[in-house]
Amino acid sequence: MAELGLNEHHQNEAINYMRFARFKRGLCLKTVDSCFQDLKDSRLVEETFTVDEVADMLDGLQTIVHSEVESELINTTYTNVLLLRQLFSQAEKWYLKLQTDISELENRELLEQVAEFEKSEFTSSNKKPSAELIKPKLAPINEGGSELLNKTVACLQEENEKLKTRLKTIETQATAALDEKSKLEKSLKDLQMIQGDQKTDVNKDIVELENKVAALKCQFEKTLSDSTANQKFLEENLVTTKHDLLKVQDQLSTAEKELEKKFQQTAAYRNMKEILTKKNEQIKDLRRRLSKYEPED
Repeated sequence: MAELGLNEHHQNEAINYMRFARFKRGLCLKTVDSCFQDLKDSRLVEETFTVDEVADMLDGLQTIVHSEVESELINTTYTNVLLLRQLFSQAEKWYLKLQTDISELENRELLEQVAEFEKSEFTSSNKKPSAELIKPKLAPINEGGSELLNKTVACLQEENEKLKTRLKTIETQATAALDEKSKLEKSLKDLQMIQGDQKTDVNKDIVELENKVAALKCQFEKTLSDSTANQKFLEENLVTTKHDLLKVQDQLSTAEKELEKKFQQTAAYRNMKEILTKKNEQIKDLRRRLSKYEPED
């Protein structure tokens, strides 16, 4: 393991990228230097300048440098995204999911470590040319990838054998189910034939039963009609009897009144009434006499 904590192959890839970044950084610095040199050559032709002229030159220089630096920073961002895309695409071919920690990009200790690594790799005295440093592309397959591919193929073959065994089992079960279905269909047809014969006999019994029910219904309706007529006749007789009874009671009351009137008109009744009147007078007289002899309270 080297200073960046990577194997030799990956470290060489990092060196390739750092060489590319140094080259782009050098171009950017040259562009900035040329902006200042252009200003010197085109504007600084007089010995004295006013404040406004100096401010105008600096504003123009600021605009040009700002545009160049911004363009280079944007291009660097896009370049980093393309590099990540290469790494992620290669990982996805092996069904891997890579993760990044953005916070580590501002780790001062790691940044200083990378700066020291760059210094040691690109100084003229320590520079070590390597054939791998000029490779423009990532290696698509390595021993680890082949081993992973072989394991994947073996797993797929094992899964395929399991599926074949399961398919045979399902085919056997399906054949048995088809045979059972044929037997059940035959049994169903025989049962339907038997039910057809039984259905004919049942229909006859139903027709006979319906006829009996219809006859009983007619008889019941006739009996009900006769009962209704008899009930009506009895009710009419009852009303007539009640009227006759009231009439007889009225006649009896009238006869009693006439009899009592006739009895009051007889001589025996008048004599008895006079005797009762006299007796009542005597009783009243005796009570008055007795009251005179009763002691006072």
